[in-house]
Amino acid sequence: MAGLLSIGVSGLQASQAQLNTVGHNITNADTAGYSRQQVMQKSAGGQYIGPAGFIGSGTTLQDVRRIYSGFIDTQLQSATSLNGDTKAYLESINQVNSLLADSGTGVNTVLTGFFDALQNVASKPSDEASRKLFLSSAQSLSDRFNSVQTQLKDQSGYLNQQLGTMANKVNDLAKTVAELNLAIRTAGANGGSPNDLLDAREQAVRELNELVGVKTVDQDGQYALFLGNGQPLVIGNTANRLVAEPSQDDPSRTALIFQTPTSRMDVSNVLTGGSIGGLLRYRSEVLDPAMNELGRLSLVVADRVNQQLAQGLDLNGNFGATLFGNINDPALLGQRSIAQAGNTGTGNFEVSISDTSQLTIYDYEVKFETDTSISVRRSDGTVMPGSPFAFDPTVAPKQELTFDGVTVSFSGTAQEGDRFTLIPTRHAAGDIDVALTEHKRLGFAAPLNAVAGGGNYGTGGITQPELTTHLDIYSPDFAAQQIAVKDAMPVKLVFGDVDPATGVQSYKLYDAAGGEIVGAGGNFIPGHSKELSFTLGTAPNTVEFTTTASGSPAKGDSFTIAFNRDGQSDNRNALKLQDLQNAQTVGVTGGKGTSFTTAYGSLVQQVGAKTAQAKADNGATEAILTQASATRESLSGVNLDEEAANLIKFQQYYTASSQIIKAAQETFNTLLSAL
Repeated sequence: MAGLLSIGVSGLQASQAQLNTVGHNITNADTAGYSRQQVMQKSAGGQYIGPAGFIGSGTTLQDVRRIYSGFIDTQLQSATSLNGDTKAYLESINQVNSLLADSGTGVNTVLTGFFDALQNVASKPSDEASRKLFLSSAQSLSDRFNSVQTQLKDQSGYLNQQLGTMANKVNDLAKTVAELNLAIRTAGANGGSPNDLLDAREQAVRELNELVGVKTVDQDGQYALFLGNGQPLVIGNTANRLVAEPSQDDPSRTALIFQTPTSRMDVSNVLTGGSIGGLLRYRSEVLDPAMNELGRLSLVVADRVNQQLAQGLDLNGNFGATLFGNINDPALLGQRSIAQAGNTGTGNFEVSISDTSQLTIYDYEVKFETDTSISVRRSDGTVMPGSPFAFDPTVAPKQELTFDGVTVSFSGTAQEGDRFTLIPTRHAAGDIDVALTEHKRLGFAAPLNAVAGGGNYGTGGITQPELTTHLDIYSPDFAAQQIAVKDAMPVKLVFGDVDPATGVQSYKLYDAAGGEIVGAGGNFIPGHSKELSFTLGTAPNTVEFTTTASGSPAKGDSFTIAFNRDGQSDNRNALKLQDLQNAQTVGVTGGKGTSFTTAYGSLVQQVGAKTAQAKADNGATEAILTQASATRESLSGVNLDEEAANLIKFQQYYTASSQIIKAAQETFNTLLSAL
């Protein structure tokens, strides 16, 4: 009877284990990462009873198996990492896309309004109300540049905070995986498989992949986790750290440092996958280029408008004042260069804008290769032609180097190996401001005008003269250039005889005292048009202007060209300002560039295209993640209907096994009674 009793007991034990496992499955149906478990039984083996052979001795528990596929889980980990990346990228780029494209927050509407106000004032240049409206539109444009820059800067700050928070979560999860590695190894040493610990580790790795892409390697049951280019985040029961701290290149942005007990490494450029990878990719592909492009546009607008206004005359008969603040204000020069952490020298570069049409949307790294030479590399990896350049920061006057529309000089001391990050355009949209408050000082009139002599009787005429000397508002000689124009006027253009043999008519230029200006004369064919060019004064402050003669002037016909001091109703310089709306002034290469509105439209279009691509990418990764999750769930997930059926089945098994024990007891009692 002992054999029958032991068989019944083994059945009870097996059924009890099955019921416990089914109950464990049911109660963990909604536990993240849980894998369904199954009790594996086998026959206890036969007992030899002689020539009749073997008779069974019941059942025994072989294992409690976790229903799990490493291949499926690897697919799920990869899909989780990809989806975390695209989701974070999409959420971030959506904000920038809305900011730039929306008429209420973007620059395009106020930029168009600025030129509409200019068109209005060009039609009535002496109207003070129109001038005030133009100043107001300039302030609106400046405010909008500032506003967009502020929001982009705020987003950069929020991104820094996110990276810091996520880095802490990565460290917590890495520590959890390391602890689970140790617990699993300890439990495995006692035999069996610690299923719940294995599930917890898989879930921790999955949560890690939501944050950053990790490569998992199984090393004798221990998970080794690697980041980026193979940086070991977890090895056995040891976890290294991911630290968020201000970047050595630019303290305003957060860098991610991989830290071990013996080393530190900036891995910001090699981390991929997960929310961290998506945010880093968004910062490098969208946020930085958008800030640089917006800054470049603001610099070009301020520069071109200021320079053109300086070529005209205001309502007081003086050369016009600049509208926007100086793009090379001394306070801005040092802010465009960041000395990297670890430099042994104490100096820094000053970065001035020398040609806004040549500006790019890149940052630059400048390195002192020796004490007297520097290399320059753009943020897209391009090494500037001619690099390294001879550059000695100790000479006086300061040595300058010009590239891509910027000019750099150095103050202080530098040592070999010192590095600097140049950001000539990144913050420019936040620096633009309206410096002019007096509407009468807007230079809308051309500086020169021509008046026909009262005694002219021929049919000849000339166009209004155009000053071709560019008055450089950034030059130390700017005031002298203006004075030179005033002092050179007035002059008189007088036509002479027509040579009967050649049909050529002569002309001469006379100064205010009536003296002939040597070298300023020439010949003209009556009945034809000809551009006449004149150069007055002596270097370096010469004055050049042109006018076009036409018709048939009579001998002695004259035209007086004078400083347009009373040209309040003149709108010629306002029209030149208006031409800037469509002029190719941004990103000029090979003589071709884009206009203000086209440049901004291109920025909006590029961000919009990347947003559309991000939506498509996120949709694809979500589908892949859903499929991978469903595949895992179909294999490892708990099916409550199936478990309910198993519960009834194993209850019946338990009851049947108890009946075996009861039968053994009754048989034993019968034997006792017979004896």
